Amino acid sequence: MLALAAKVPIVAPMQEKFTSPNSSPDPKDALSGVKVLDLSRVLAGPWASQFLGDLGAEVIKIERPGLGDDTRRWGPPFFERDGAAANDRHDAAYFLCANRNKKSVAINIADPRGADIIRRLAADCDILLENFKVGGLSKYGLDFPSVSKINPRLVYCSITGFGQSGPHRDKAGYDYMIQAMGGLMSITGQPAGTPGDEPMKVGVAVADIFTGMYAVGSILAALRHAERTGQGQHLDVALFDCQAAMLANQASNYFVSGTPPQRMGNAHPNIAPYQVVPVADGYIVIAVGNDGQFAKFCDALARSDLTTDQRFQSNSSRVQNRKALNAEIIPVLVTRDGADWLDMFEQAGVPAGPINDLKQVFNDPQSEARQLTTKCSPTLPKIAAHPVRYTQTPARTPSFPPALGDATLSVLKDYLSEEEFHQLASDGVID
Repeated sequence: MLALAAKVPIVAPMQEKFTSPNSSPDPKDALSGVKVLDLSRVLAGPWASQFLGDLGAEVIKIERPGLGDDTRRWGPPFFERDGAAANDRHDAAYFLCANRNKKSVAINIADPRGADIIRRLAADCDILLENFKVGGLSKYGLDFPSVSKINPRLVYCSITGFGQSGPHRDKAGYDYMIQAMGGLMSITGQPAGTPGDEPMKVGVAVADIFTGMYAVGSILAALRHAERTGQGQHLDVALFDCQAAMLANQASNYFVSGTPPQRMGNAHPNIAPYQVVPVADGYIVIAVGNDGQFAKFCDALARSDLTTDQRFQSNSSRVQNRKALNAEIIPVLVTRDGADWLDMFEQAGVPAGPINDLKQVFNDPQSEARQLTTKCSPTLPKIAAHPVRYTQTPARTPSFPPALGDATLSVLKDYLSEEEFHQLASDGVID
């Protein structure tokens, strides 16, 4: 490792390409004073670091000079930043979903000088998050054994497709293939032999998102341990493992029965009626979770006789006789519009809801009351807000996802001399 240069403030007249709001540490922030070095890209890792940033951690996002995170180019649609340099102006909407509350620092870690800067940063951070292929950072001296020698208290979280061990450890892992290999697509889609029968992925990258959330939980647990003991650790988080873990009741159904669950369309394997149903003007969802709700549902349909039918008297019997149950309730449901049924079910205490598109979701009075979106300025598009409400440590007011390299100067001025900074910038190691 190269010797650390003296920390000399940079005074040259340089302009940052884009200034995002970077709030100072706030004692009300749950993670105030925690520094995260984020070497991850795409979704699972950035989703995790975004959550940490929401809670007040300082997140330094490391990106490739001139290119940045892959998701900056995963469009259309694209967002155009006013006043940004031409090569940094267009960012895909995809990038915006997982990168609020971060500072972007553009460093070429493949250059030994760039890798050395990462080590300087890691020595001063509490958490390092990366999602390179297994062993991918060892050639730069940025693997856990190397970096932990510099900073023994560092929580080092590696996110990969299949983990640090096992026969698939060297395979790349993307959400789509993990949904397939991890069993989710085998239980998602229309039943075999029906129109549209094929395995389906979920419409959002849930393997990535669940992995990101598992990573957050494990990072916070490891951070608590490090604070108590001064001892960091390596967290091995895999998309495949997390996908298998979040199969929940479907995995339990398999363990208990020995039979792999199959695709059931919009029906539920363990509850009935708990499904999409047709109405006169489209579809709604009913979610009858117990026998009391079923009695209320039948009363709303003016079919209270169904509660005394032996085929439908318990949830277990309704699951076993779901086809017969549908034959009784659907002819009634298609006689009224969805809004009429939803009003009736609301009054009766029957769980049910419309199938909203995203415009309807974010215009819903509930979304507005809960402030599920926020605007960082009048000229910037909305972004999602942190969804949890805290009585003592509220999530910070979000800063807009950064332009590529927007904080290279402001962050590295504390780690590089002025001469070093300008030489590295001239050589394209930083941007």
